[in-house]
Amino acid sequence: MKTRRFPFSLWLAALPVFAALVALGVWQVNRLAWKEGLLAEIHARIAAPAEPVEALDARHAASGDVDYFPLVAKGVYCHDLERHFLSTHKGEAGFFVYTPLVSADSRILFVNRGFVPYERKDAATRAEGQVAGEVEVMGLARDAPAAKPGFLVPENDTAKNVFYWKDIAAMAASAGLDSTKLRPYFLDAGSASNPGGLPVGGVTLIDLPNSHLQYAGTWFGLAAVLAAIVGIMTARRMRSRQP
Repeated sequence: MKTRRFPFSLWLAALPVFAALVALGVWQVNRLAWKEGLLAEIHARIAAPAEPVEALDARHAASGDVDYFPLVAKGVYCHDLERHFLSTHKGEAGFFVYTPLVSADSRILFVNRGFVPYERKDAATRAEGQVAGEVEVMGLARDAPAAKPGFLVPENDTAKNVFYWKDIAAMAASAGLDSTKLRPYFLDAGSASNPGGLPVGGVTLIDLPNSHLQYAGTWFGLAAVLAAIVGIMTARRMRSRQP
C-alpha cells in the first residue's frame, strides 16, 4: 500500500485559471475606484454654478473637456435645421432633438432640446414647441464624441436625418451650417417645460451604471470555489492508497 503521488497535473491546470480569475477581480476593483472617481467628478461639476458659453469655449480650448459643466446660452433657434438622434426615454422609442442655437455673434451651438416620441419626429406635429425669438437655455455641456462608439453602431443616415451617434461635424454639414462658426460641444437643455410639452428636456444621463463591486465579488468568489475544489480533490488523492 502506498500513497498516490501529489497531483501536479491538477495544480498545473488549475493555477492559470485561478490566476486569471483573481486578475479579473483585481481589474474590477480598479474599475470600481475609477468609476467612483468619475461619478464624484461629474456630481462636483453639476453642482458648480452655470457659466456662459464664452467661459466654456475657453475651457474647451484649454482641455477639450467640458462634459457636465452647467451652461447658460442665449440665441435664436433654427428649428428648420434640427437634427434627430435615435434614442429612448423612459422605455419609449423616439428621438433627441438637436437644434442649432445661433448667438448674437453668429456662433452656433447644437442644443439637445430633449425627447420626442418616434411618431412626433416631424416638427410640424409639435409646432407649439418651436419657440421663436431669442431664448435663454440652461443645461449641461456635453463633449462631442471623437469617433463612432463602436462597430456595432450603425452609420448615420443623414439623408433621412437620423443619427445613431452624435457626429457633430456630420450634423452641421447635413444642416448646411458653417463649420467655422460651430461650437465643438453640445448643450443638453434642462428640464424646463417647452410649450406643448415637446421636446421633453432634462434627458441627460447622470447615474452611470456602477456594478464593478458585484463583478469583483463574482470573480473572487469563483477563484475561491476553484481553490476549494482543487484542495478537496488533492486531499482525497493524497489520502487514497493503492496496492
